Amino acid sequence: MSPGLLIPDWAAPVTVRAACTLRTGGASAAPFESLNLGDHVGDDPAAVAENRARVGAALSLPREPLWLAQVHGARVADADAETEPAAADAAVSRQRGRVLAIQVADCLPVLLASDDGAVVAAAHAGWRGLAAGVLEAAVAAMRLEPRRIVAWLGPAIGTEHFEVGEEVRAAFLAHDPRAADAFVGNARGRWQCDLLQLAQRRLASLGLGQVNAANLCTYAASEQCFSYRRDGCTGRMAALIWRTETGP
Repeated sequence: MSPGLLIPDWAAPVTVRAACTLRTGGASAAPFESLNLGDHVGDDPAAVAENRARVGAALSLPREPLWLAQVHGARVADADAETEPAAADAAVSRQRGRVLAIQVADCLPVLLASDDGAVVAAAHAGWRGLAAGVLEAAVAAMRLEPRRIVAWLGPAIGTEHFEVGEEVRAAFLAHDPRAADAFVGNARGRWQCDLLQLAQRRLASLGLGQVNAANLCTYAASEQCFSYRRDGCTGRMAALIWRTETGP
């Protein structure tokens, strides 16, 4: 069975390749079934290695991705200089064939590319990273006018299933009072949070040229996606982006 893949529908140039893995077509047993790419969640290391190899073969990856040690912050790793796992929640590359990877199981993966394909970036945008400015940091690391950058927002937990406390809402309103539109009060005195809208607001405020989204809820799509909120002990998907070895 081939690994499950979601190919972004966005305005990146043809010299940029990107994909987001789904949970199907792997070798991992329950509760990580089946295409778990995370080596930090308690899965059999041999199964994770096999899953990563299957994805590499299916996408004809030019080399092993740079797997970050994600910490829900805003640091951006220079993938052209850091070849070992780095404690960061975003990465940027200008080299052809350097594969960036963001692991998720409810948090939002964001892929970025310049309009000429010369630079790519990827960010792990959970609520903490978003509030800390991970998207702003990733865009800044690309060193381009934001209007020349296009973005794709991958699968993430949807508003209906993402309940948060007042501290989360307050963190976003302190940056942008209009972010209140992304929170809906519920009967428990807490808030349903629209993570996708929060990310879109941040990118729009930066002036990006175009932003597209998968609009796939990880919690609801149980057959397609891993979800930490839904299952607790679970696997990880990965959003991948790289410049091709050929092209301008």
